[in-house]
Amino acid sequence: MAIRVKNVTLGIRTLDEGLENFVAVADAVMRGEKVKKQRGVYFDNLDAFRKALTEKRLELLHTIKRQKPETIQQLAELTGRDIKNVSDDLRFLADLDLVSLNRDVNKKRGKVTPRVTYDKIRLEIAI
Repeated sequence: MAIRVKNVTLGIRTLDEGLENFVAVADAVMRGEKVKKQRGVYFDNLDAFRKALTEKRLELLHTIKRQKPETIQQLAELTGRDIKNVSDDLRFLADLDLVSLNRDVNKKRGKVTPRVTYDKIRLEIAI
């Protein structure tokens, strides 16, 4: 049995490249063609990518995937980081859809469990 690996795509595209892609997809839809769904997070340039995916944020993703912490507090302890900084980074990563934050509604304060649902991050750079 083959194991299916789930990927998330991060890319670097200029605004013009993003608009060209949008127009091409819109034209294909208007012609009645089937369009393959593309999902990913794209940045304007390599510097913006580097600022978004810092070593500390990549460490959080790796730790969540491998150790499956049950709370943000536990993740902070596993990484040796301050809980506020971890929480801020998790909110940023959640905004990019790179991590999901699942709240336990049965608890009074609602325990938040971070989850990573993919196995690999692919980087695409248009040239």
